[in-house]
Amino acid sequence: MTVPAGLDLTGRRALVTGGTRGIGAAIADAFEEAGAYVLATGTGADDVAARNATAAADGRRREYMQTDFADPESLKAFCDVIRDQRVDVLVNNAGVNRILPLDDIGVADYDWLMAINLRAPLLVTQAVIPGMRQRMWGRIVNVASIWSTITKPGRALYTAAKSGLVGLTRTQAVELASHGVLANAVSPGFTRTELTASTLRPEEMAALAAAIPARRFAEPSEIAQVVLFLASPANTYLTGQNVVVDGGFTGV
Repeated sequence: MTVPAGLDLTGRRALVTGGTRGIGAAIADAFEEAGAYVLATGTGADDVAARNATAAADGRRREYMQTDFADPESLKAFCDVIRDQRVDVLVNNAGVNRILPLDDIGVADYDWLMAINLRAPLLVTQAVIPGMRQRMWGRIVNVASIWSTITKPGRALYTAAKSGLVGLTRTQAVELASHGVLANAVSPGFTRTELTASTLRPEEMAALAAAIPARRFAEPSEIAQVVLFLASPANTYLTGQNVVVDGGFTGV
C-alpha cells in the first residue's frame, strides 16, 4: 500500500484500545499500513497470546496487550505499563453497550458501562499525555457514536457515556493544543462489523440500511480512514471536534 505523505505514520507508536475486532481492528490495520507500530488491547488472555504469536511469526509491527477496562485493578496495571512507553497516537476505541429502559437501569449496569466507555479513556489519556507534552506532538481520537448526538428509547446509558466522551474530547483539546496535541472524536453510524452481523437478522439490517441516506452500512475501513487522518501529520489544526461518520443518518 502506498501511503500519502501526509498520512505516513512511520516512526510513530499508536495505541488502539479494543483493537482486536470491528472498527478497532480496522483502525489498527490502517495505522500499521501507514507505517506505525501498533499496540492494541484485548480482554481475552488466550486470544491476546495467540495474536501476539501470529504477529511475531508474520513480522508485523504490532503487539497485543491484555486488559479488562471494567476491572479497576486491571486498568491501573495497564496504565502503569503504558505510562512508561512511548505513545504518539492514542485511539480510545474500546466500548460496550447495554440497551435498557430507564426504569430497568441498575447501579451495576451504570458502573460497568461507564467504567469501560468513559473512565478508561480518561485514565489511559492521563497515562500517555505526559510523554506527548514532552515531545510536543500527539494525537488523541476518541471513538464515540451517533448516539452522542441523537438517541432513542433504551439508549440512556450509552448516550450518556458517549456524550461524556465527546465532552472529554473538547477539554482534552483545549488543555493540550498548546503542547502540539490534537484531540478529536469520531462518531460512527451503523457499521458492518462482526457484532452487527451476529445481533441483527438480514431483514433488520436491510431495514436499517434503507433508513440511511447512503442506503448502506459503513465498512469498518471507512471509519478507520477518518481516524487515520485525524491521527496523522496531515491534521495540523483540527481539534476539539466530533466528526460524525454516518452516511447522513443523523441529518434525516
